[in-house]
Amino acid sequence: MRARLLGILAGAAALFATSAVPAAEQGRPTPELLILGTPHFSNPGRDIANSRVDNVLTPERQREVEAVVERLAAYRPTRVAVEWPADEQARLDRRYADYRAGRYALSANETDQIGLRLAARLGLERVDAVDWMGEPPGADADYDFPAWVAANGRGAEWDAHVRAGQARADALSALMRCTPVSSWLRRMNTTDYRRLDQRAYYDIASLGDPGANWVGSWYARNLRILNALRRIARQGDRIVVVYGAGHGFLLDQQARESGAFVVVDTLAWLPEDPSDAWERCPA
Repeated sequence: MRARLLGILAGAAALFATSAVPAAEQGRPTPELLILGTPHFSNPGRDIANSRVDNVLTPERQREVEAVVERLAAYRPTRVAVEWPADEQARLDRRYADYRAGRYALSANETDQIGLRLAARLGLERVDAVDWMGEPPGADADYDFPAWVAANGRGAEWDAHVRAGQARADALSALMRCTPVSSWLRRMNTTDYRRLDQRAYYDIASLGDPGANWVGSWYARNLRILNALRRIARQGDRIVVVYGAGHGFLLDQQARESGAFVVVDTLAWLPEDPSDAWERCPA
């Protein structure tokens, strides 16, 4: 049954590919999308490798965040979207309303620090929640690649992968301590950084069927995010989406390949600072 369905879907995909015409080719202004990948400012520690972000609530860091927001505001976004479950939009609406009314103090989270602050700076009516955190289909065991690694004698290989990823995160943490917020964001939104981040998912996908399934669910999550962005987009919109940097590669790729958006150069809308030079950090 599943094989037959895949065959039907393949034929449907070919039909759509030949019949769908991008909005830009129909003479309509395609929405623009600026993807701002960020470290998780509040250090939730939920990733395989976690960087340690300096406290962004200090007066100095707050000035740096405000400089980033001012520069992004110059892009004149018509919508701001954030990494917040789409089915919890009402809760985000209440937080945003409370912030604008002076009843809520921004947390360290990047949704607050950049998303809410930017939307309020622009006088937007809402901040759009576009994330999806539901359970993928199938049993948990179908995605349990750590268990597969342990059962198939590849524990040392996986441990080495985790150590290498954490070493990279630790090096980034050290650099973030001696550079401004704008510099963190400029580095994490380069093409090279996004490509290197994406490569780790191929390592996970090599860990048997559970690894491939897990990475497939990661792709599906990003496609759901893209679908949420497509639902809110209107002709001529300029959307800034604020997300964990690990999503940057796929959101960029999927937005471009779908033809749904014109993807804007993120670096063109981030402030440059004389202290952005990473080589100035102590060894």
